[in-house]
Amino acid sequence: MVNNNEHCLASIRSNYGKFSDKEKAIADFILENPQNIIHHTINQVSEHLGVAESTVFRFCQRIGFKGFQAMKIALAAEVVTPIKDIHEKINEEDSIGTVTEKVFRSNIKTIEDTLHIQDEDVIENAVEAILKAGQVQFFGSGGSAVVALDAYHKFIRSGINVNANIDSHMQIMAASQLTSNDLAILISHSGSTKDLLDILQVLKENNVQTIAVTNFAKSPLTKEADISLYTVAEETDFRSEALSSRLGQLTIIDALYTNIMIANNEAGQQALQNMRRGISLKRL
Repeated sequence: MVNNNEHCLASIRSNYGKFSDKEKAIADFILENPQNIIHHTINQVSEHLGVAESTVFRFCQRIGFKGFQAMKIALAAEVVTPIKDIHEKINEEDSIGTVTEKVFRSNIKTIEDTLHIQDEDVIENAVEAILKAGQVQFFGSGGSAVVALDAYHKFIRSGINVNANIDSHMQIMAASQLTSNDLAILISHSGSTKDLLDILQVLKENNVQTIAVTNFAKSPLTKEADISLYTVAEETDFRSEALSSRLGQLTIIDALYTNIMIANNEAGQQALQNMRRGISLKRL
C-alpha cells in the first residue's frame, strides 16, 4: 500500500481493485463526497453506510493512515488547500509565458502524483507477466492509441515479441489470435472506451492475461483486468485531464520498459545493439 498522507484520494483510487465490498462502499463514499467527509465523524460514516466503525478504521489504515482522524486531516489538506501552480485556472488574459509555465507544471504534477500512487508489488507483477509472455500486444483507442504505439516503439528494442495496431478492426483481429500464453496491455484514460472493452471481451474469452493502464480505478476495464496500473490527472478549463494523463501513461510504460531491460540483462542489451545497427542504415 502507498503510505503517503498527502495523497488520500489517489491512494484510494489506486487500491480500489483490492478492496472488499464494504471497503469499496467506504471508498465510493469518500471519492464522491470528499468535501463533506472532513465534517463527518467515524460514527456518522459507519451509520450512513451500515458498516462497523472498526471497518471504517481498518479502511483508513489500509490506505496508509493511523486512523480516521489522520485520514480526515490529510483529506482536508488535499481538498481544501488551494492548489496553485498549473491547477490555478488558466485565464484568457495570461501571457504566453504564463500559460507555458502552467502547462509545464501540470505535466510535472501529473507525473509526480502518478508516482505517488504506484504500488511496487503491482509493478513487479506487471514486469513478471511481460517477461513470461510469449507475445505482448499493446492496445489503445484515440489518444491512448498513440501511447500504445509508443510502447511498441520502446519494447521492440527489448527482444520481446511485441506488436500494436492503431486500427480498431486490426486490433480486435489481433486480440482474437492471442492465447493464454500471451499478454495484452490495454491503455485507456477512462477505462470505459467501447472499442477497448470489445477487445477486452475477446481477450477474456481466449484466457489472455491483461494489464490495464488507466486513470480510473472504478471502471469496466479495471474490473476485468488481471493487473491495473493507474495514472493521476486533473482537468483545467483549457485542457482536459485526458491530455495530461498521457504523460502518466507514457511514464508508466517507460518504467516497465526499463525494468524489463534490466531483468533481461545481456539478452536485452544484445537486442538493443541489433536495433541500433539496423537503424544506422537509415542515417547518412
